[in-house]
Amino acid sequence: MMDVKVPELPESVDEATLMTWHKHAGDTVARDEKLADIETDKVVLEVSAAQAGVLKKIVAQEGQVLRRGDVIAVIDPGAAEAGEPARKEPAPQAEHRPSPMGNTAETAAKTPDAVQAAPSSPAASTAIREDLSPAVRKLVAQHNLSPDDISGTGRGGRITKADVVRFIESSPGVTARIGAPEQPSPVAVEAPRDTAPGEHRVPMSRIRARIAERLIEAQQTAAMLTTFNEVNMRPVMNLRGKHKEAFEKNHGVKLGFMSFFVKACVEALKKYPVINASMDGTDILYHEYFDIGIAVSAPRGLVVPILRNADELSFAEVEGRIQDYGKRAQQSQLTIEDLKGGTFTISNGGVFGSLLSTPILNPPQSAILGMHRIQERPVAENGEVVIRPMMYLALTYDHRIVDGREAVLFLVTIKDLLEDPARMMLQV
Repeated sequence: MMDVKVPELPESVDEATLMTWHKHAGDTVARDEKLADIETDKVVLEVSAAQAGVLKKIVAQEGQVLRRGDVIAVIDPGAAEAGEPARKEPAPQAEHRPSPMGNTAETAAKTPDAVQAAPSSPAASTAIREDLSPAVRKLVAQHNLSPDDISGTGRGGRITKADVVRFIESSPGVTARIGAPEQPSPVAVEAPRDTAPGEHRVPMSRIRARIAERLIEAQQTAAMLTTFNEVNMRPVMNLRGKHKEAFEKNHGVKLGFMSFFVKACVEALKKYPVINASMDGTDILYHEYFDIGIAVSAPRGLVVPILRNADELSFAEVEGRIQDYGKRAQQSQLTIEDLKGGTFTISNGGVFGSLLSTPILNPPQSAILGMHRIQERPVAENGEVVIRPMMYLALTYDHRIVDGREAVLFLVTIKDLLEDPARMMLQV
């Protein structure tokens, strides 16, 4: 037999949650075939079979908290070679702990007479039903119920705590029939909060919880202030429209707006290095490199992969890496190395239609730039009112280390570069 264990977790990550099983007990698995997904507070890790065989036993259940090295399943490599037929069993959902009575099947094999002589009772049935969660097993045993009488609504027909509560509430004579106390305990009659009409409850994912933790950390530790400006996007749009077909043909990637903003930010960061710095205790840590975080929406929450050494990347390389990050974020395939570090962040709420917002810092960085929707608006140019495609920019910064002067001039630099993009090419 071969144990399937939790893989090595990223640095600073102590726990993970088993998110999804892709195989069932009894399934035949191939070498390197994906068995399960494990979610940390940063990335989703895949657990694959190190050897071909039959998945004999699933030890850890979906939603169970795990640590590195924990055994989550057992594979029998010899079963596949012997041609043992696969047996389909639903993947377990609820947390499982071994019964204090031990393995009942093993006990029956050793002492068949003793087991057969044991009287049938609801308690015995509960002990055998190892598919019951600890909470359900406790509630069923407490009220001396038979699991066979309860219809399960969980995956694969499993009995949930809500099923037990509904069974008790809908069976007025159940206490008299099975000899349970006349007054059931409060926990038995209390309807679960997640069963209220018009409501449903889902546990917060580790990634979502980590996002919440970092946002609260930023608000509690940094003196955040946001300054705004607006930029006429017509010059960038004209340049992009003129060369986008040739750009895509030569580089195999579409020319978007993000590469212009990344390049403009790098030039502005060079002029105002405190924006690229971070707090380190009572020190200001200046970074002489430009690792730009690009906020990307993923199914389980916002993630910020890093464009490392963005000052050394071409427009095509910036666009290609952002496109790759976006695809892998949607497929939960980003690695911890993709998300680690970063000296400055760009967040584009405009893709969702946001006209104006105040982004929150990504600690320990000292600033974050918010892009917004491009919208045609009337503006004054040379004494005349004209219609231009305008975008609001928002820079949130840590006022502990960044003064208003640097923040405003930083935004003005970005505005000037975008309204005359040739300056980026010539670095003037």
